[in-house]
Amino acid sequence: MKPAPLVALSLATVLGVSAVATGQTPPASQLPGRFLGGVPSGQATADVMPLTVLDAVQRALDRNLGVLMAEQDLGHARGARWKALSELLPNVDGRITETRQQTNLQAFGFGSIGGAAFAGIPTIVGPFNVFDARVYVTQAVVDLAKMNDARSEAHNVEAARYTYQSARDLVIHVAATVYITALAASARADSARAQQETAQTLYNQALDLKQAGIIAGVDVLRAEVQLNVETQRVTAATNDFEKSKLQLARLIGLPVGQRFSLDANLPEIPTIDMSIEESVQRAYAARADYQAALARVRAAESARQAIVGEQLPSVHVNSDFGDIGLSPSDSHSTFSVAGIVSIPIFQGGRTQGRLIQADADLRNRRNEADDLKASIYYDMQIAFLDLQATSQQLQVATKARDLASQQLTQTRDRFAAGVASNVEVVQAQESVALANEQFISSQYGYVLAKGALIRGIGTPEQVLRQILGGIH
Repeated sequence: MKPAPLVALSLATVLGVSAVATGQTPPASQLPGRFLGGVPSGQATADVMPLTVLDAVQRALDRNLGVLMAEQDLGHARGARWKALSELLPNVDGRITETRQQTNLQAFGFGSIGGAAFAGIPTIVGPFNVFDARVYVTQAVVDLAKMNDARSEAHNVEAARYTYQSARDLVIHVAATVYITALAASARADSARAQQETAQTLYNQALDLKQAGIIAGVDVLRAEVQLNVETQRVTAATNDFEKSKLQLARLIGLPVGQRFSLDANLPEIPTIDMSIEESVQRAYAARADYQAALARVRAAESARQAIVGEQLPSVHVNSDFGDIGLSPSDSHSTFSVAGIVSIPIFQGGRTQGRLIQADADLRNRRNEADDLKASIYYDMQIAFLDLQATSQQLQVATKARDLASQQLTQTRDRFAAGVASNVEVVQAQESVALANEQFISSQYGYVLAKGALIRGIGTPEQVLRQILGGIH
């Protein structure tokens, strides 16, 4: 098992985490707004809930606002597709009417012919009853505009489905980012407390040496100043840790007010052995956001074809069948079937205007897809460059950390022997802190490059399932 900070950084990168290098909580402006919120589920309990990274990711997938909204967007797209399909499928309506009416025939020209009235025909007919029970059926036989509208909406459903998967991938990234940020903040709080304890020990040692007449009073003052500095660091680090936990609780939808603890024992992350060419090609095939962009291009193309189809003739069939009479008992069956050919002749430039708009939308969708494709390529390039550079940085930082630790040990011994002031000790302490921070940053940068490759390929949920299991 790796040390907790190192393991935390490894898992962070495989999930695409980008805000733990300094251990600070990323500002909200750097994260997608809708993915920062979550819908609380359940009631808070008095017990402290243990929360692993798997629990956090699973809760985020179930309760994060961004995922829930993407799921509803998918439902909206499906509804729009059914509306478009309804224009191509048979539309059947039924109607039953019972009418009491009286008619003036003269108003319809039956009162007279050439000034002479119809013999024996009254001009006022009724009142009488009319019963009519009828079924109406309409069916599009050939309508290219409606067919392409339905095809466009089908592509929109495909794009919404990929967008939903992309949202799930992103929420894994966001949830893991904040979880690992909280772990890093916890580790830094522990480190600050350890530094405070060391500063307290050195302060007590300085007091004893001063009382023994070995050192001057300024060394005691210097040690007390360092102790106050470390105490302030503890306060700030603890505050950052608590804020990170609050942010995590919100985005994964924990019950309001629920206390929880984090688990720093995280699994190893395997290194993916893949050339840059293979990674780029795999990303083009696997990235849900890129596939959604391509689907939106196809939807825009079909939408344009639908507008072109409005200029072509269309064929529809309208029919009805039912019984009509003075009452249900003496009604008789009647029907009608009509074939209708609609030929657009002149729409006053409306179709041309819509085509101009559709062409602009299509160019935008194609530009977005091309930009995203280029972004994927450069992401892979950067990941491979970072992997090589941070590997070298890690070697140097590891050696520097070991040297700083040895330096601190020697300067403390010299100070205890009274052959050096605690200026050297304070400097050595700061060197150790700086070396540790550089080591963590280098270690994080190395695993971040590996994680950027995995996230850039576009399979964070599949990798997470493989590593942790249990994601549904």
